[in-house]
Amino acid sequence: MSRTLSEIVELARHYCALIESNAAGGNSWLFQVAELLPRLHAGISSLDGLRYDAEVSLAPDLDARFELFTRLREALGERDAYWMEFDRLGDCGAMTGSLADDLTDIYCELRHGLDLIDEEPARAVQDWLTGFDNHWGQHLVDAQRHLSALASQDRLA
Repeated sequence: MSRTLSEIVELARHYCALIESNAAGGNSWLFQVAELLPRLHAGISSLDGLRYDAEVSLAPDLDARFELFTRLREALGERDAYWMEFDRLGDCGAMTGSLADDLTDIYCELRHGLDLIDEEPARAVQDWLTGFDNHWGQHLVDAQRHLSALASQDRLA
């Protein structure tokens, strides 16, 4: 395993451990997540040169995903929902972004890759990169934006 990939694996493990911890939703926990997301973003982007020709193999456990989402949403409380950029343009009465959803989707994709990394590292990298490009990369950006907004409102620090 390359040094770059090893570093990404450690970041992914750290992220998954944070999400799995019982501290979800507290300010210190949110601050740790906020510090880790840009590092994950840079790390995954640096893997781009390691693309392999492999099919994506993510088959999520929807029940486990929903349980995690529910736990995170309850722990985040009023800090969960946020406005998406397009919400304010229309006649939308409800916020459509959810930090719990963002963190859950990032977790599911990273956890999937970690489950594959020892046996099928090429597939793990391909799944991470393809998933990042098609799905969880946007969740990561949205989560970073919302956490930055919370920090500027002194609701994170």
